[in-house]
Amino acid sequence: MVSIFRICVALLLLATLSTPSPAFLPDSQIALRQQEMASMPIGERIARWAEAFLGTPYDTDPLGAYVSSNAIVADMSVDCMYLTFRAVELAGTTAPADAVQAALDKRFLTRGELAPDGRVLNYDERFQYAMDMISSGKWGTVVTERLLPEAGTEEVPGDRGYGPVRIIPPNAIGSALSGMQSGDIVYFVKDPARRVVGEIVGHIGILVREADEVYLIHASGRKSREGKPSGSVVKLPLAEYSRTMPFAGIIVTRF
Repeated sequence: MVSIFRICVALLLLATLSTPSPAFLPDSQIALRQQEMASMPIGERIARWAEAFLGTPYDTDPLGAYVSSNAIVADMSVDCMYLTFRAVELAGTTAPADAVQAALDKRFLTRGELAPDGRVLNYDERFQYAMDMISSGKWGTVVTERLLPEAGTEEVPGDRGYGPVRIIPPNAIGSALSGMQSGDIVYFVKDPARRVVGEIVGHIGILVREADEVYLIHASGRKSREGKPSGSVVKLPLAEYSRTMPFAGIIVTRF
């Protein structure tokens, strides 16, 4: 009886780890997944947590619902930045409370501060621009030129004090796929002519490698001041997305 019980528990844990969950999990299940993933490479953990958000509604709040509500955890709807934040924070820790502490470190130019009731006090010091995330070093090491020799990359103008930025253009992404790994973070760089407020990066996603295929997991939707439903977290081949994406190219970071 004991061995059968253990087998049933093992099967339950496997199902919990491999099956995406609807928006979203209680802390007890988050802790279980974190502990079961602890021995995996960090990239695999990041990819698994990103997959756990598949189907989660897109956060249409222009600021991000987590910012508007001064919350650290707001998993019921996500935008591309929050999805990246949360997947990395959960992957790098073994308890929900530790993920909160990771968030206070990683989401901010300085460090986040919480009121006694759990509200964030200084979201004005958060990363509002993905290029600031990249330059901080908190979100991995830039591996763009490891994936493709410099001759295959291109340079686009920077902004907001940043000099030129080296990217992999859309027509070269296919050549870089072989070096991409699960958990890599991909930053989609805007055409300089389409920048509105000096934002070099216009979108973020997380990569998952399955055999010879590289998939992009990203929060796909549109911001809306009316809060109208718009999209969800989806997974599709990166090569497919790159053929029609409205971006000049990509930067990739890796933990």
